[in-house]
Amino acid sequence: MNGRTVAAAAAGMVLLVCLAPGRAQQPQAQAQQLQQQQDQLNRQPGAVYDADFAGKPSGPAPRRTLAGTWEFAAGRNVAIQATGVMAMPSDGKPEHELPFTPEGRAAFLANKPTFGVTQVPSAMTNDPMPGCDPQGFPRIVLHNAHTEQILETPMQMIILYQFNKKWRTIWTDGRALPTDPENPGWAPTDVPLKDLPPPEPRWWGYSVGQWVDDYTFVAESNGFDDRTWLDNAGRPHSTAMRVVETYRRVDADHVEKTLVIDDPKYYTRPWAAFERLRMRLQSPHLEIPEQECVPSETAKYNKLFGDPAAGVDDRGR
Repeated sequence: MNGRTVAAAAAGMVLLVCLAPGRAQQPQAQAQQLQQQQDQLNRQPGAVYDADFAGKPSGPAPRRTLAGTWEFAAGRNVAIQATGVMAMPSDGKPEHELPFTPEGRAAFLANKPTFGVTQVPSAMTNDPMPGCDPQGFPRIVLHNAHTEQILETPMQMIILYQFNKKWRTIWTDGRALPTDPENPGWAPTDVPLKDLPPPEPRWWGYSVGQWVDDYTFVAESNGFDDRTWLDNAGRPHSTAMRVVETYRRVDADHVEKTLVIDDPKYYTRPWAAFERLRMRLQSPHLEIPEQECVPSETAKYNKLFGDPAAGVDDRGR
């Protein structure tokens, strides 16, 4: 996100706060204006949402395709997930406690996020993302997720993400996932190339997928670099993690997504990060906006706000 976008968002929030005291004089007009401002902050320019089509049914789902540009059906900010994954936020509620193994809990407590029950001031975080290290998958969809575009070829499904203009490839050519997630690589028998990249964990993992019926696409991923976090609340993963995504095309305008984390090294059982998260198909003319991680802006924020709030001086003490 560039500085102009941050400033504009902040200005909109300030306007909401400033308008609130005037409600007593013109309650209906002020309430309408507040709602309009809130709606505007929760919309991607040019995008459409389910609220725009209230009472209008969608057509039948096309068979075996997810191609198109997709926005969260209920609003652009649905998947910010500042305090952790949507289904299991880090809020201290017993029902949101993840099923850590002892090793997984130790890894979680070693992380120092700026949100959630173990949050620290931003100057003290060890979150790799603010310094613009790769966010990787699945964090790209578990924190600050926005518009996505899906491209399909006979061999691949490619997903373009808004944040940092990243993409990932889900192979649909019949290859299998790497058999050793600790030292992952594609099997030479699955990929007809003379030379293959050496086995290594990846920020975005290795992904394969297939249609299990005419309207359900399932992708599986493994082989991840364990330096990434799962979410903004510092939930960790190991190199043993496997991620299962289910995309269900429910009608002409919608797809529902479910994402499950299966990491036997850090968690005692698989768990869902989100379930049936609904996205709406957009116009092919909709442009995905820029949203970049900018190290100079992070440094400026820390100098002006983060370091003073944590009692850190200009010498980092």
